[in-house]
Amino acid sequence: MVQVETSQLTAECNAWRDALRQYRDEFSREKSELQQICSHQLSKDQLQEVEHLHNQLHIQLINIHDLRHAIKSHARQIDFEMNVNSGHLREETLAAHEMLFDQYQSLDLTLHDLRHEFNHFLSVTTTS
Repeated sequence: MVQVETSQLTAECNAWRDALRQYRDEFSREKSELQQICSHQLSKDQLQEVEHLHNQLHIQLINIHDLRHAIKSHARQIDFEMNVNSGHLREETLAAHEMLFDQYQSLDLTLHDLRHEFNHFLSVTTTS
């Protein structure tokens, strides 16, 4: 077992969850915005892009939910181990923390790219 600064690990978990919550809120608004765009006259290509973006937003909202849940469970595990093991964490828990960080970074990059793609679509569609 390893003794670590759990407040740092917990703060990281909270920061990840907060960032994912912001993405969730943003992407939920964007899904609604896509529905409003569909009320306008759109070309076949634009309709295909709307469908693509809608599907991607839906998939990423699921990914956000799943990762937020995993992070929340991990934070609970940290708290549990700290209380039961006199301030020590198992190596497996630290490894899980690193794995979650990697997953968070990967998803963050994907979400950033989707945000850019959505904003580009909006700029092209609203000026047409």
